[in-house]
Amino acid sequence: MSDEQDSQFFRLPIDEHLSVPVREETIWIEGVHPTAGDKSIGTRKFVTESITTKRLYIFIILVAVTFLLLVMRVGFLQIVQGASYRDAAEGNRQRALPIPAERGLIFDKNNIQMTKNVPNFALALVPQDLPRDKEERKNIIGRVASLTHTPVEEIAETIEKYGSYSYESIIIQEDLDYDTAMNVYIASADIPGIHIQRGSKRLYVEEKDESEMPLPISLSHVLGYLGKLSPEELDSLYQVGYLPSDTIGKTGVEKTYEPFLRGTYGTKQIEVDSFGKEQKVLSEDPPAPGSHVVLSVDIHMQKALEYYIQKALDVGGFSRASAIAMDPRDGSIRALVSLPSFDSNDFSGGIDIDTYQTYIDDANQPLFNRAISGAFPSGSSIKPAFAAAALQEGLVTQNTTFLSTGGLAVGQWFFPDWQSGGHGITNIRRSIAWSVNTFYYYIGGGFGDFVGMGVEKMMEYLKYFGFDATLGIDLPGEVAGFLPSKEWKEQTKGERWYVGDTYNISIGQGDILVTPLQITSYIATIANGGTIFKPHVVEKTIDIATGVEHAISSEVLKIVPISDTNLNIVRLGMKDCVDYGACRRLSSLPFEIAGKTGTAQWSSVKEPHAWFTSFAPYENPEIVLTILIEEGIGGSESATPVAYDFYRWWWTYKTTGDISLDE
Repeated sequence: MSDEQDSQFFRLPIDEHLSVPVREETIWIEGVHPTAGDKSIGTRKFVTESITTKRLYIFIILVAVTFLLLVMRVGFLQIVQGASYRDAAEGNRQRALPIPAERGLIFDKNNIQMTKNVPNFALALVPQDLPRDKEERKNIIGRVASLTHTPVEEIAETIEKYGSYSYESIIIQEDLDYDTAMNVYIASADIPGIHIQRGSKRLYVEEKDESEMPLPISLSHVLGYLGKLSPEELDSLYQVGYLPSDTIGKTGVEKTYEPFLRGTYGTKQIEVDSFGKEQKVLSEDPPAPGSHVVLSVDIHMQKALEYYIQKALDVGGFSRASAIAMDPRDGSIRALVSLPSFDSNDFSGGIDIDTYQTYIDDANQPLFNRAISGAFPSGSSIKPAFAAAALQEGLVTQNTTFLSTGGLAVGQWFFPDWQSGGHGITNIRRSIAWSVNTFYYYIGGGFGDFVGMGVEKMMEYLKYFGFDATLGIDLPGEVAGFLPSKEWKEQTKGERWYVGDTYNISIGQGDILVTPLQITSYIATIANGGTIFKPHVVEKTIDIATGVEHAISSEVLKIVPISDTNLNIVRLGMKDCVDYGACRRLSSLPFEIAGKTGTAQWSSVKEPHAWFTSFAPYENPEIVLTILIEEGIGGSESATPVAYDFYRWWWTYKTTGDISLDE
């Protein structure tokens, strides 16, 4: 380096106090380049000159966009999703636990208690509190399974089934015995997610003077039972307060009057630890109990009717029957029997698989309410309706007669009377009393020069009596039966309608199907002068908190377009049936009864169904009674004796209050 070049970088001043030369370094700052202005170096730019305006703008925009995105994201999390994140955070610390309401009780017409709520324990699990790790979760489920002797697969399936309700308590096993409940309670201290849930189960017993007696088994079809919510039910009812751990009425009054019986749940706000265990109560809102339900059913009448029907089944070797006792003045059901039946208590706390399978496998279908859900050919029990129709249409009068010689021949076909040789000269009252087929062949399909009503007019009158639809009884499962027509036969069977079809319909055979409830209702309509009431099994509800009663008012469905004069002729014919006709077995009772038998052919290889329907007393009727014994051979042989036994008991009960049964 030359002396000249060296002089550009170093200056060696002599400190006036020190004789040692000091090297002085040039200080570099941005904007001042050491070669600035030195043409020999070239035209190098300064640091500030290397950042162009365009690049500066891009940099500023990127910073601004990034900042804007951050602000938007924070705003989205705080404003849009803030509530959900806040709830999730609070959910990890706080829980709102439901406090189940006491379910209302069910009483009979005499205020005899028929249900009770018994405290019980259930194992519940909150999926949200289970470990996220699959292996840890599997171990927890395994421990729960071993404690309750429940298959692991069943627990996993239950958790999966209610996966959408992870913050709610899911019932894993109901109705734990005390020892199991205590073992689970102790073990739950270090098992996250599980707890013992205290509740109640429904029992169905007659409570009288603090003693318990079994209810008549047929009453189960009226009362019904409770069961766990299905996932489908929960999806539709969750928004109105139902929870995965809830039970709900599945059949009978328990189902129909669920909104009254259930009550309103309370809420307990608690603070929990990391295991989901309760640490302290923050607040509590008490529940409101459900209303009591009082039936129109009289338990004493129910017992008696069931007893005499079962007695007839045992004696005759029959398996299935149904019966209804109704008050024709307002449609109140006093007794409703369907046999065989089931025990509602089997479903309390959850029915076991073996018991349920036994019910399902029973060929006689004990879970089936035959009184309102069974559709059967009516047999001759339908004849009073056609008699009333023929009178109203002016087709016959009470003095019109036809000769019964054993049946009618139409071409190669013969339509017989049930009595060989016939019944002789028959008017409308005698046709009802002796159930003379020939009379109904005439008024239904006609014969010779006499023109009958025809199937259209006959079906029109059956519809007036309510045979074309359900009557709306306050029990689930009612069916409407079936009324055939020419169009139906052509469409379903590919055949035209023949006069023989009309003949069969006119005596209650063929394709016509009715329910025992419909037969009872139409006889009640004849008995009361033409009013069809909506049948009901509940008389009133009672608010437990206030004591206010809400009566179930009688509801008139329709008035049949038949004069009382014509209905009275039919009533007299039914009275004649008891006085001297096919129902005369009942004539020995100490009060007047009107009745009608029926024998319904339905199979070429099985016995016909046996019907008997009636009302009593004849003047100012208080009860309509219908009996159906399936495959019971004949109404006079099988069904009428049941009515006789029941009416004899009923009269004693009505006049003296004695409820004892004739053994």
